[in-house]
Formats: sequence, C-alpha cells, structure tokens
Amino acid sequence: MRYLKYLLAFILPALAFFGFEWGGVYSYLTLLFAFGLIPFFEWKWKPVNSNLQAESVKKKFWFKMLLYLTLPVQLILIYCFFSAQLDAKVTMFTWIGNVSAMGIMCGVFGINVAHELGHSPKFSDRLVARILLSTSLYMHFYVEHNKGHHKWIGTLQDPATARKNESVYAFWFRVIPGSYLSAWKISRSECKRKNRSLFFSETLIYSILQLGICLVIYVWNPLALLSFVIAALLGMILLETVNYIEHYGLTRNKVNENRYEQVAPQHSWNSDHILGRAVLFELSRHSDHHANPERPFQDLRSLESSKQLPFGYPAMMVLALFPARWFKVMNPLLTD
Repeated sequence: MRYLKYLLAFILPALAFFGFEWGGVYSYLTLLFAFGLIPFFEWKWKPVNSNLQAESVKKKFWFKMLLYLTLPVQLILIYCFFSAQLDAKVTMFTWIGNVSAMGIMCGVFGINVAHELGHSPKFSDRLVARILLSTSLYMHFYVEHNKGHHKWIGTLQDPATARKNESVYAFWFRVIPGSYLSAWKISRSECKRKNRSLFFSETLIYSILQLGICLVIYVWNPLALLSFVIAALLGMILLETVNYIEHYGLTRNKVNENRYEQVAPQHSWNSDHILGRAVLFELSRHSDHHANPERPFQDLRSLESSKQLPFGYPAMMVLALFPARWFKVMNPLLTD
C-alpha cells in the first residue's frame, strides 16, 4: 500500500468519467467523493507521519509514471466532458454536475500535478506541467509559483499567502488577479534582465496559447467553450483555496530593510492525513516542499517543526467556506 496508495488519485477521473457517461445524480459522484467521503474518513482516521523516503528510490519510475499518466487521463476526460455537454438531452442538473467534476479534475490533475512536475529540473517534466496547466487555463502559475511564491512566501509581496482574518472569498478576489499580475511583473523583469523584447515574455506566450485554445473551442462550439471556461475557473478556485489553507496567517519576519528570514517549516501548514496526501500526491506535506522544492512528492517528509492542520486538505477546504468557523479553529493555532 505504501506504493499503491497514490492510485487512489485516479478514483476521481474514474468517477468523473462515469458521471459524464451516465449523467443525472452520477455526475455529482466526483464532488461527493472529494468533499464528502474523503473528509469523513479523514475525520475518523488518525494522521500518518511515517516517511517513505529511504525506500522510494527503488520505485522511482513507478512514481514518475503515475504523474505522467495524469496527462492522457486528463485529455481523455476533456474529450468525454465535451461530448457529454454537447448531448442535446443533457439537463441543467447534469450540466452543473459535469462542470463541477471537470473543475475538480482541472484543479487536482490540471494544476496540482503540474505543480509537482513544474519544480523538476527535467525539460520533459516541465513540458508536461505546461500542457496540464493549459487544460486549466492557468499557465501563468508556472511562472508565478516557481519564481514568485517560493521567493516571497509569508510576506506581503506574495499574493498567494493568506493574511490572518482574511476570508477565503476575499482571498480569491485578491489572489487570482494578483497572481496573474505578479507573473507579468516577473516576466517583464526577466526580459529586461536578458535584454529581450517583451514579445518573448513567458506570460505573454502562455496567454496567447490559452486564447488560441479558447478560440479553437469557440469555433467548434460556443457552449463547449462556456463549459470549459467555467470548469477551468473552478479548478483555479480549488487551487487557490489550497493556497489559502497552506499559508493562512503565517508570516516571515524581516531580518533587515531588504531581506526576510529564511523560509522554514513553520511558514507552511502541514497535514499528514493519509487520504488527502494520496489523492493530492503529497501536496499536504507542504512544509518540506518549500524547504526542498525539487524533492519528489513521494520523498516529502513530515517535519516536527511544521504547523499541523487539524484535518486533511479536503476537509480544511470545506471548513474555509465558513469563515467564522475557520477563524475560530485556525486563529488559536497561529499562536501555538
């Protein structure tokens, strides 16, 4: 199970596929599994803080294959999603369920797996990361996360760090445009430093590519584009909700006028709840990720000095939707 547990992540696309095929209440299976069953079992089960690191080298190919497998699965799902949405008999009830399922896949496979591969030094990994991000119309994340968030985590310069007493709803409206503008700023600075035209800006290229994707879909079918854009937006919101719970209220102190203290485990919230860890490819072991961004997901460690969440990521995402309750649970933990 130590090696097979990550196959649990593929339950989500399987449920989405059946939802697209069968429609009706079945189109909500992905939503119910992600934010119903997983939070329930994580509430019942204790966190597991054991580490796989010493043995994972033997299975390195297996773990990388799982990540690469998400790309064809995601592309097949998008095809099935379009086919389901264009069915003349589809009802509004089924349409909403299908869009929610595809939105979850945009967040979990389209952005989360891209996040993992985007930190790799290998060109092939980074290429797959970009393609996955294009399925969620969030390619600028590749620029902003790697060159912005990891540098400015826990500071006011980081749009992806949630402030204390900031609701998740206020955070969405700040972080989604803020991250895009941050990516533009980073790309402009790179072009200036390398003495290149702004036309070679990474963020500009990604924006044009995504507009091209949307144009092709629109020419094919306007309804398909509407469904795809809404699903992608849901994926963005899921990703940014994860960002919200990963760094809520945690700040770095200034060492001097121009420098902050080094990033440490206590600047990220960690969760060892096993189901969330498996389905999200260890994203919830976020403290070690910020300490070692290029460390493969299966090697991420549970660190004693990190801030520990009371529940797994899926349950915390649901809790975040109720700000008063969120503040009551989380604010006391900030001072522990």
